[in-house]
Amino acid sequence: MTQKLSIKICGKIITKQDLITIKKEISNANPALRAEIARRVCKKFNWVNICGSPKLMSCRVGLLKLQRSGAIQLPPPLRTNGNGKGLIRQKVKLPDTDPINISIRKLKSLRLKKIKDKSASSIWNGLIDKYHYLGYQPLVGAQARYLIESDVGILGCIGFGASAWKIAPRDQWIGWDCKTREKNLHLIINNARFLILPRVTIPNLASKILSICSRCVPSDFEKQYGYRPVLFETFVETQKYRGTCYKAANWKYIGKTKGRGKCDIKNKCTLPIKDIYVYPLTPLFRQYMGVLK
Repeated sequence: MTQKLSIKICGKIITKQDLITIKKEISNANPALRAEIARRVCKKFNWVNICGSPKLMSCRVGLLKLQRSGAIQLPPPLRTNGNGKGLIRQKVKLPDTDPINISIRKLKSLRLKKIKDKSASSIWNGLIDKYHYLGYQPLVGAQARYLIESDVGILGCIGFGASAWKIAPRDQWIGWDCKTREKNLHLIINNARFLILPRVTIPNLASKILSICSRCVPSDFEKQYGYRPVLFETFVETQKYRGTCYKAANWKYIGKTKGRGKCDIKNKCTLPIKDIYVYPLTPLFRQYMGVLK
């Protein structure tokens, strides 16, 4: 069954023998929790990132795909997660709702505050959950989250996480083959969330923030994870947005998604089709990705 579905976890197509091994780790997990199973499976298959840390989130996503296919049975989750619904929310004081309507030139001390503690994380989660149309859910893989701050307070938040595993327009635009993509995919990071608070009306603010991100996010990733990303990507749901700020910040449109999502196993279009935008962080990005020598 798994061979026909070609289910991959951390870049590996799961074989019948792999499935036997995974089932054994599920049975032996103590405590019988999904997190513990992911740790055991990562250790068994040596699924680690460039820094040597286990790819726990990618593993858990893959195990969930196996369960949805009927190949394995995982223990029930401790808590549900449906795009933020059912998550245990902490009580947190969110920023004031007084309107901010000024020009970008009059805005002072515009900065990105990296999320480093639980207090800032709770504010970021709360803002996304309340104001972003997709709601809150944990970002996948290596990530960097920021509060957008200025002298007039918090203006919004933005977050970057692991890139999509496989997107035909992006992969064709880069020009890499499957093996090269699997090796260097971590060099792409996804702008998974971007929120300007409803109270904020500052023309050109969003494109200005994206410009700041292109300077600070690669360095933050390098400090935290030991490697420097060379390409941003993002997906814009065109039924709701036009991607204006990405165009203004010189991101490049390269095509559309197929609407299947990262956990699709039936090749059915169930999600909104989105425009794909990318932003090279260095002119040599293809060389770093192993496409050009």
